[in-house]
Amino acid sequence: MRASRNVILLGLTMMFLGASPAVYGQLPEPGAQSAAPNPLSDTTVNPGKMLLFDLEARFAKDVAQRGGAAFADWFAEDGVALGNGEAPEVGRAAIAKSAHWSPKEYQLTWTPTEAVMGPSGDVGYTWGHYDGHSTDANGKPVTTSGRYITIWRKQPDGNWKVVLDAGSNEPVSGGDCCKVTPGN
Repeated sequence: MRASRNVILLGLTMMFLGASPAVYGQLPEPGAQSAAPNPLSDTTVNPGKMLLFDLEARFAKDVAQRGGAAFADWFAEDGVALGNGEAPEVGRAAIAKSAHWSPKEYQLTWTPTEAVMGPSGDVGYTWGHYDGHSTDANGKPVTTSGRYITIWRKQPDGNWKVVLDAGSNEPVSGGDCCKVTPGN
């Protein structure tokens, strides 16, 4: 069920940005790791895609250095964060209130798989894989992995900010959570 909601969200986002229906067939199979294009060597990467990959790299570097404070700083005033199994956080102030982790306690890393700039050049999205690393009460390492989508919008001052960030955790095990049974 969760996977179908993510596909719907991605499809609606692609339609909103004017992506060609042919793009839908380019999504990797669930569980498959696909590498993001290298903008330095891939001549098919357009400037909009390069900009979005650059934004993601700067966003990730800032979060790695400053933690939750940096995460919140990258959101627009009206930005929305949709956490897995949590209520939406609407507005940068609400996001900052909940994003109070130190990079010493929690490390959030992510790698974009794809980036698409909208036809107007002022809205785009990235999606990919994330990992969250922390420790439990006993000091044992805990890793949470999943997929994310980030929608970026150019602000009136020319800076780019996150207007929507949503993530969905990968299933903990390869159990029967996502299998479709005929007749259901």
